[in-house]
Amino acid sequence: MKGLIELVVTVAIAVALALLIQAFIVKPYKIPSGSMIPTLAINQRVLTNRLVSHPSVGDVVVFHPPEGAVSGGPTGEGVCANPNQGAGQNQACDAPTPQESNETYIKRVVGGPGDTISIVDGHVYRNGVREKDPYIVQCGGNSACNFRTAIKIPPGDYFMMGDNRPDSDDSRFWGPVPDKWIIGVAFFTYWPPDRIGFL
Repeated sequence: MKGLIELVVTVAIAVALALLIQAFIVKPYKIPSGSMIPTLAINQRVLTNRLVSHPSVGDVVVFHPPEGAVSGGPTGEGVCANPNQGAGQNQACDAPTPQESNETYIKRVVGGPGDTISIVDGHVYRNGVREKDPYIVQCGGNSACNFRTAIKIPPGDYFMMGDNRPDSDDSRFWGPVPDKWIIGVAFFTYWPPDRIGFL
């Protein structure tokens, strides 16, 4: 009987620890779209460090986007709170809609609080310096590739873009993401087996 009680207690502690780790420290996510190709493929799975809420430029981040990202505009991209920015304009969006969405997105941080951002042929110029971006899908000449007039990212916000620059609905269209909406930084991919490794 004592052995059974010890087994039940051990299993209960293990389950409780697993739930606590997933809730507060590390959580798995499945990639839902092709916006992060070639870095992450559709249905690939990653682990996210939930202890990081202030990511660095270059980090791949899981977050809740603004509601405008989900509702979409007339051209299919997200909605910017500033109608003179975003889809069809010369400036990327610097003003997200105020409500947080329940959806979960994964993108790369290309700019942080106070940075100045412009986008030329899909390449980000942050504070006047072009990003080192060997991981991106090259952008064609469509309107999603060029937002040449610079914007400034507000304090506490992060500008997110997919690595698949011609086919990613991201901060260009619906604005930067407040740090309080960030779930964590993706650091490891564990599925499929041929792509296991650190990001």
